[in-house]
Amino acid sequence: MESLEGDNSHSSSSDAGMDLDTARDAEATEAAEERESLDVALEQEPIADEDVAEVNDESNLGLKFPLARVKKIMKADPDLHLASQDAVFLIAKATELFVEVVAESAHHHTMKANRKTISGRDVMSCIELIDALAFLDGALND
Repeated sequence: MESLEGDNSHSSSSDAGMDLDTARDAEATEAAEERESLDVALEQEPIADEDVAEVNDESNLGLKFPLARVKKIMKADPDLHLASQDAVFLIAKATELFVEVVAESAHHHTMKANRKTISGRDVMSCIELIDALAFLDGALND
């Protein structure tokens, strides 16, 4: 009789092991399905630049910075009393181009250092290396 009880307890621990294996299999299956759904999402066609440009053209004249925010920042200068819409547009466009140059340069510096994340030191290095950005020297120091 004792041997039957022992077999019975062995059977229950075996069932627990099977339940654990079943749970692991279910988790593995769920993780695989999640990876598959991410792969499908990544394979979808990205939004074309033309589509983004069309939306921007209608709402913000092709700019990435909102004109209202640029105008608000410009009005923060006490020396500025009035700013025409053309001036706000040109300041916004010039700012976009400036940020693009600094970002591309910092990205290039980051890639040369075999890193993936742009840091403040990358931006500082760009400022030191590019003569046109010399006016920013010391601007990022705390």
